[in-house]
Amino acid sequence: MAKITFITTNNDVMEVEGSSGSVMELAVENNVPGIYGDCGGVCSCATCHVHVAPDDMAKVGEQGEIEKDLLDMNDCATEYSRLSCQIEVSDAIDGITLTVAEY
Repeated sequence: MAKITFITTNNDVMEVEGSSGSVMELAVENNVPGIYGDCGGVCSCATCHVHVAPDDMAKVGEQGEIEKDLLDMNDCATEYSRLSCQIEVSDAIDGITLTVAEY
């Protein structure tokens, strides 16, 4: 079971827990504001864009090539950007903090 902390665009803090699926799916199931997942998790819309806390980057890993290309077109992307649909929920990411990106 992984516990994930989301910081919304209003600076509200939400903690959610899950054991499978993607972080985007978990966020949508728990009504995290600003995470929409319009494409259903196929890495084509960036409506699940988050900023990973710098200390947690090693836990979530690097962007995939398609994800990188999509984020390169996003004005709000930083070196800590990830699409939450591309992060799998597992014990390995327990305790991470993600800030929901502005659009």
